[in-house]
Amino acid sequence: MKITKVQKEAGASLLKVVVDEKDYGEAVEKMLHDYKRKANIPGFRPGMVPMGIIKKMYGKGAVAEQSYRAASNAAFDYLQKEKIDYVGDVIPAEEQGAFDFDNATEFEFVFEIGEAPKYEVALSEKDKINYYKIKIDKKMHNNFLDNYLRRYGRLVDVDKVSKDEALTVTLDNGDLRVEDAYVGLISMSEDERKSFVGKKVGDKMDIDVNEMYKTPAQRAAMLHVKEEELKDINPKFSLEITKIRQFANPEINDEFFKTAFPDGNVKNAKELDAFIDAQIESEISRESDYMFVSTVRNYLLDKAKLAMPEGFLKRWLYTINEGKFTMEDIEKDFASFLKMFTWNYIQRHIIEAEGIKVSADEAEKEAKDLAAMQFAQYGMPNAPEDMLANFAKKILEDKEQNRKIYEKLYEQKVVDSVKAKVKVVDKSVSAEEFASLAQNL
Repeated sequence: MKITKVQKEAGASLLKVVVDEKDYGEAVEKMLHDYKRKANIPGFRPGMVPMGIIKKMYGKGAVAEQSYRAASNAAFDYLQKEKIDYVGDVIPAEEQGAFDFDNATEFEFVFEIGEAPKYEVALSEKDKINYYKIKIDKKMHNNFLDNYLRRYGRLVDVDKVSKDEALTVTLDNGDLRVEDAYVGLISMSEDERKSFVGKKVGDKMDIDVNEMYKTPAQRAAMLHVKEEELKDINPKFSLEITKIRQFANPEINDEFFKTAFPDGNVKNAKELDAFIDAQIESEISRESDYMFVSTVRNYLLDKAKLAMPEGFLKRWLYTINEGKFTMEDIEKDFASFLKMFTWNYIQRHIIEAEGIKVSADEAEKEAKDLAAMQFAQYGMPNAPEDMLANFAKKILEDKEQNRKIYEKLYEQKVVDSVKAKVKVVDKSVSAEEFASLAQNL
């Protein structure tokens, strides 16, 4: 067996692997004997088909498959032995010769590899990376307070529609009359609710339910019918408002504090403000941490300036996707792919250099935290431990979610490793400035 490495272009090389019968012959014979044992050909008992017939039927395919497999294995062994680091995977090159699997015994297979660039970034306190914090202002505090109070508020009757009230209406199109139908303006955009603003109880207007609600489920719920019945219903209705209710926050009094804070940890307005600020701090610290990951990523990408074999990576993407995407499709999204691919490559080097590991216990904790967040979104901020454990188990049993959890934890440990080596500069910015920075990152 002979292997030759030839430079194709900057960052990409060809491996020319020549194999002959002694490299693959034994595997071909074994393959053909397996065919003989399993062959079911009319006129012959199972396992009694002459080898000559088997070779005539399957010999060419067996030689092609086993000679290629021998060459492919040899290419991987060569890369390992020569300690050649590569990116992506080894792929068949476009530069292949003609193969006569009927008559020849020696074949040259050509493979292509993308050469991995060297990552040689040394970090110290001379490297400064910004950690952006959102300043808590009065507007932010009031918005968080209002959202928190809404959990304990109630609907009260009002005379006129002003913004996002809940309406009870009667609908009538001549064929169908629906009393006590519900229209929730809070789920509509400002433009969609414009026609309702200023209306009072008793006011009438013409509507088209297909325009008011885009999904069949919403229209069916409004009309008190099943989705399959919608096709037979004229969507144009006369709407009469019978009740207008507005969401009102609770009064900040002893009764509220006993209801909202049964443990007694918040007992007055001053302590409530402190509690709200702590909630905001927790929320925005997660946002800051998330942005810091992006900031570290961009900093290392810029500092390393790794020259990835772009031409090879495009060909590799085309090959592994088996024609699902054209080269034009790949080109269109290649810049964003290359950025994340390079970041993953940098992470791999840091993980190996630092001996970073993620334990099963850490993954389970992350899955529980994810489960707790999902339960909180559905109004269960204090889900029982056994429920979280069961949900976390299901998350980790899902291969895709399992992969994402481990990737997230490894990335966080990489960022923590970088953070310990550089100088982190805290910078306070407004919510608007933070949003702009996040968009740019």
